[in-house]
Parts: sequence; C-alpha cells; structure tokens
Amino acid sequence: MVAAYYPQTETDKYHIDILTANFVLHPDWFDVVVGSNLFGDILSDLGPAVAGSIGIAPSGNINPAGDHPSMFEPVHGSAPDIAGQGIANPIAQIWSGAMMLDHLGEPEAAAAVVAAFEDVLKGGGPRTRDLGGTADTKDVGEAIAAAI
Repeated sequence: MVAAYYPQTETDKYHIDILTANFVLHPDWFDVVVGSNLFGDILSDLGPAVAGSIGIAPSGNINPAGDHPSMFEPVHGSAPDIAGQGIANPIAQIWSGAMMLDHLGEPEAAAAVVAAFEDVLKGGGPRTRDLGGTADTKDVGEAIAAAI
C-alpha cells in the first residue's frame, strides 16, 4: 500500500462509487488520490469537470524508477473530437509541459511556464469557450508565450 511510504500523511479509503460522489459534493476533501488506472482515468476527468473545465487539467504518468519514460499530457488526451477547430484550451497541454520540465529537473523553467498562464488568467487575458471566453486556441497560446 502506498500509504505505508508516507506515515505522516493522513489517508482514507473509499469504494469508487462513493468516491465519485464525494468528488462532486466535497472536492475540497482531496489533495491526492491514488487508484487503479481505470478509476484514476475516470476521476481525472471528473475532478476538473467539477472545477469548471477539463481543458485546464494536466496529468503525468510518472515512472519513479526511471527505467521507462514518464508521459505528460492533458487529462482529456488529444481531444480528437475537436481537433483542428481552434477551440481547445491549450492550458492543460502547456501545464503538462511544465510538469515535464519539473520532472526533468528544471523547476525554474516549470515555474515560469505556470506563472505565465496564471498571469494571463489573473490579468483578464484571452480565455477559450470552456472558461467563458471567445478566444481560440492560438490566441491563448500566444498570450501565454508572450507572458513567458
């Protein structure tokens, strides 16, 4: 069990059905969730959807041993249903890249990327439709690149 490696951390166990309900009803209860690949995939879509948009949620499939590559991508994957339409929110992909930079030992670069998209969002910069805006993917990406 993973919890044995972190004795200072408070843990709880849930069956997946009540866990999904509590994700919706009490999202503030959760900092980290460890689960199987199937349940983790479902929860990684549900969590950001409850927060407002899966378009901003990064993910990393980390191999701590380093004997295989780790993978970083938005929780929604490549979103083939909207590919080429210019409506995808690029923040999840950009944030996933920042997570990869951090994983590769470049925490300052990762922090600069995160600060850039936070500044764009806090400063009233362009937003894609999933965040209530009218900007397209390119506009948001260019604003974040300029902020870096």
